[in-house]
Amino acid sequence: MYPSVVQVVAEKDFCLAIDFDNGEKGLLDMKPFLDFGVFQRLKDPVAFQRVKVSFDTVEWDSGVDLDPEFVYRKCRILAVQ
Repeated sequence: MYPSVVQVVAEKDFCLAIDFDNGEKGLLDMKPFLDFGVFQRLKDPVAFQRVKVSFDTVEWDSGVDLDPEFVYRKCRILAVQ
């Protein structure tokens, strides 16, 4: 079981600042994924900024969402509270 996302903020350069329910804070760089499938919708910086927490993971209003395991495994952990 992976920690749930409790907060997400779109940062510059297509990165997400993410807080998890276990107290960890991380940064997820989405640039490597923006050329594939539905993620191409997020290449527009305005669309990318419309990110939110949905249930226990990350979702955009365009319908794109991320698997919670993917979010945690790909996130570079920056701090533990």
